[in-house]
Amino acid sequence: MLGFEVVFFVLAIIVIVAVMSMVRIVPQARAYNIERFGRFLRTLQPGLNFIIPGVDRVNTKFDLREQVFSSRPQPVITEDNLVVNIDTVLYYQITDPRAAAYEVANYLQAIDQLTVTTLRNVIGGMDLERTLTSREEINSRLRGVLDEATGKWGIRVNRVEIKAIDPPPTIKEAMEKQMRAERDKRAAILHAEGARQSKILTAEGARQQAILEAQGQQQAAILRADGEAKAIERVFQAVHRNNADPKLLAYKYLETLPSLANGEGNTFWVIPGELTHALQNVTDAFAGKAGAAAPREREGEEGQQEETRQLTSGDELLNHEATRAADEAAERAAEAVASAKAEAEAAASPTGLPGQRPQS
Repeated sequence: MLGFEVVFFVLAIIVIVAVMSMVRIVPQARAYNIERFGRFLRTLQPGLNFIIPGVDRVNTKFDLREQVFSSRPQPVITEDNLVVNIDTVLYYQITDPRAAAYEVANYLQAIDQLTVTTLRNVIGGMDLERTLTSREEINSRLRGVLDEATGKWGIRVNRVEIKAIDPPPTIKEAMEKQMRAERDKRAAILHAEGARQSKILTAEGARQQAILEAQGQQQAAILRADGEAKAIERVFQAVHRNNADPKLLAYKYLETLPSLANGEGNTFWVIPGELTHALQNVTDAFAGKAGAAAPREREGEEGQQEETRQLTSGDELLNHEATRAADEAAERAAEAVASAKAEAEAAASPTGLPGQRPQS
């Protein structure tokens, strides 16, 4: 009985192992190639699969997700005979596990070598400057060549990116100097443009200021002239409205004469020839003869306007004589006024003698 139990236990273990060997669970996005007696049989899909133990075996396992392959920098000679190191990155995906396992021995190495040869063919027709500025063109040409070559291997190249392009150190130094010179040039141009714009704006501001100041002065002069014109008009209207007699006009005329010499900018003083006529008008006004003297005064004014004398203010002698003449004229005017007053009182007295009252 003991031997039977041992045999049964051994057979049970063999059956369990055989069943476990028959079952293959394939994860998602994976693929297993199955060979039977060394020949490709089928590809196991994700999920539960069964095989014959000892007859079928799993040859290769593939990841069907998109994968990244980064190659080491490769030296490439440009059209202008400069050696640059180019580092590329490939994004590929296995679409046919059978072809990837049986059409190429090592698909990663094959892709790497194909990338290097294609890069040398593409970069060999470009100079350094074009190589540095034509990455999109290089990527598209690499992808076209690789996709066509790897299609029969069951691999699809989705993208090819150039990670780095390293020129020689001397070229790097020359490029840095060129970039520095370009930046200095742009800085100088911007500085000159700023200075030019500043000068233009300053000139525009000065021009606008001058225009505004001139307009302000013009408006101020116009307003002053209008004010003076209105003042003169009002004075003229007031004089004519109140019917001023010649006595008042002659008196105001004599009051205005001293102000002619009070100005700081006067270089000469004019003594009008109408001064004696004005004094005569005052005398005649107090004597009641202003009405008869008015025609003579107008004729005298027209004749005396051409006989005006000018005395230079810098000459002290002429100023002294002018002042003395004015004083004498004032004294004569005062005497004429006093005489006219005495005559008026005498005419008003019944006896004809001054200082006596009329008898009742």
